[in-house]
Amino acid sequence: MPPTPSSRARWGSSSWPSSSTPSSTSSPDSPPRGGFVSDTASGSTGGARILLDGVTKKYGGQSVAAVDDVTLEIPAGEIVMLVGPSGCGKTTTMKMINRLIEPTSGRIFIGEDDVTHRNADELRRHIGYVIQGAGLFPHLTVGDNIAIVPRLLKWDKKRTSARIDELLELVNLEPGKYRDRYPRELSGGQQQRVGVARALAADPPVLLMDEPFGAVDPITRQRLQDELLRLQEELRKTIVFVTHDFDEAVKLGDKIAILQQGSRIVQYDTPEEILANPADDFVRGFVGHGAALKQLTLTRVRDVPLNEAAVAKIGGDPVAAIHAAQAINREHVIVVDDQDRPQRWMSLDQLADTKSLTNVARDENLEVVSLASTLNDALDSMLTSSHGVVVVTGRRNVYQGVIRVETIMDAMSDMRGATAPAEPAS
Repeated sequence: MPPTPSSRARWGSSSWPSSSTPSSTSSPDSPPRGGFVSDTASGSTGGARILLDGVTKKYGGQSVAAVDDVTLEIPAGEIVMLVGPSGCGKTTTMKMINRLIEPTSGRIFIGEDDVTHRNADELRRHIGYVIQGAGLFPHLTVGDNIAIVPRLLKWDKKRTSARIDELLELVNLEPGKYRDRYPRELSGGQQQRVGVARALAADPPVLLMDEPFGAVDPITRQRLQDELLRLQEELRKTIVFVTHDFDEAVKLGDKIAILQQGSRIVQYDTPEEILANPADDFVRGFVGHGAALKQLTLTRVRDVPLNEAAVAKIGGDPVAAIHAAQAINREHVIVVDDQDRPQRWMSLDQLADTKSLTNVARDENLEVVSLASTLNDALDSMLTSSHGVVVVTGRRNVYQGVIRVETIMDAMSDMRGATAPAEPAS
């Protein structure tokens, strides 16, 4: 077994006791053990705990280490955000986990295995890696991009093909529509989804994400963040995510590590604790102004009651849809497909056409948030909505209800009440 810390995380000059060593004695070329190998044929693999034990990286000719004696535990199945200024070593720290950068000293455990003893190429085939801009091979189709690692692992064609379709469905890209396209035929957000699918192809327990959403527009970025949270609810991978954006860290992270030069961790805790009790002035600078408003980023859509809307199905009866809307005093209905995925809003006037529900094209600008979205995301989407509400979806984009501005205002009122100082006793 790998050494176990006595607390959630330690860093700086401390390290695991030198007498504690992992039980693995396999050769560097042998396949990983202890839950590190994933096999989609037997069901999806969850996450694996990561332990960094006194990890240091020094480059030749430099007297100061880029990463200086970092010791840190990343719990299995959680998203840990590495945040800090440029040059602090957060990306270097992350890349040492899959040995894209070799550590100068220290040990790195994934599950029970000290991966510094593994064959580096073999190791990387069992760790997902997502970069900014997706990094897709332009000469390969979407399907072939996703299939790269399964083919390196010598999966048969049937299993590989099934996995491609499964992953495209998982990231909400229709296999029949996108499998044979080339990256140049996709939007930036679609390319990033394919990048995530490729990283998940061999069902790795660990996913490394290096500012993956930094190159897309704010609306697409929000949707990709929501998509990641939705995927994490299903897959429970261990995700190490590098970002400059503290708001993104608050939204996505189960825990946040705030780093200074040399990857010195000045605070490592939950977003709630960092917002409420920043460790020092450096952390307070990262939190910035408006910490109270950031509380909206800590509350998920699933934590508040959803509202009712009139719903119609493609191919359904427009007259019945009109009656359903009138029964709850609504002027619009939300149209869903045969898998209950929202497609667009339709007014009662539009539904007066008896063929209005026969062929309904999806509105690409439909304002949608997921149950994992934050109230801050819902409020942003609501400000651009012409309906005063935002559609909410759950797993596989299934319609769940709508959220109204009144719901968000009530939640903000509750937050203010919870954080208001108690009146002194008379």
